[in-house]
Amino acid sequence: MDKKTVTPLVIILALMFIGFGDRVLPKPLSTASFNTRTALNNSFLGLFPTKKPRNVYERTEKAIEQEEKGRK
Repeated sequence: MDKKTVTPLVIILALMFIGFGDRVLPKPLSTASFNTRTALNNSFLGLFPTKKPRNVYERTEKAIEQEEKGRK
């Protein structure tokens, strides 16, 4: 087999192992498939920063607090 036929075959087998291995394969391989998928998911999620929703009312709340402090 040449390199052009082996590469797609290896990629397809790897994707099948990662995606469906824990449902189809016996115990030691299913655990390895699950752990591989979990590690890849965590790695890809780590690439993107978590976005905290900003408080759209923060400026208004601060202005109200300052106004209340000024009245006392």
